Amino acid sequence: MTGLHTHQVLRGAGRETADLVTLGYQDRFLRRKRLTTEGGTSFLVDLPETTSLHEGDALALSDGTLIGVRAAPEPLLEVTGPDLPRLAWHIGNRHTPCQIEAGRLLIAQDHVLAGMLTGLGATLRDVTEPFLPEGGAYGHGRTMGHDHGPEAAHAHEPGHRHVHVHVSREPGDDPEDVPLDV
Repeated sequence: MTGLHTHQVLRGAGRETADLVTLGYQDRFLRRKRLTTEGGTSFLVDLPETTSLHEGDALALSDGTLIGVRAAPEPLLEVTGPDLPRLAWHIGNRHTPCQIEAGRLLIAQDHVLAGMLTGLGATLRDVTEPFLPEGGAYGHGRTMGHDHGPEAAHAHEPGHRHVHVHVSREPGDDPEDVPLDV
């Protein structure tokens, strides 16, 4: 099949899909990108805005075919310890994506955060699993901070800076404006 594209994401599990695309956490954040399913079908994702895809979502192709989204296993740090809410607070305070479970937290591999968490009494273990972090308090999507457009005049703590980085995932993709708090 050639010339297939998608302009729509259907949220949530429960749909029967014809095929699957398996993507890591970073790859599930996209606007325009060519993907290939596990069955070999290539198609262009061409969404009106950058979107965070979740395990169980489906992409509706131009011919009506539904392609399911699966989270790929990736290297993560499992965080455990006697005061998990405190550890979660420190992770969140650094705007770091975190998968929160009853007895553990999962974060992307990061030696700086690993050192901080160890210093706070956490026990860390390398694992390889799908990464399904919390999407934020305001619904689906990445926890990207708050708007910094021209109309967003507001104060921050001294020393708080914002950097906007333009990321192009593949040749020919449109760059994405990604704000980073540093």
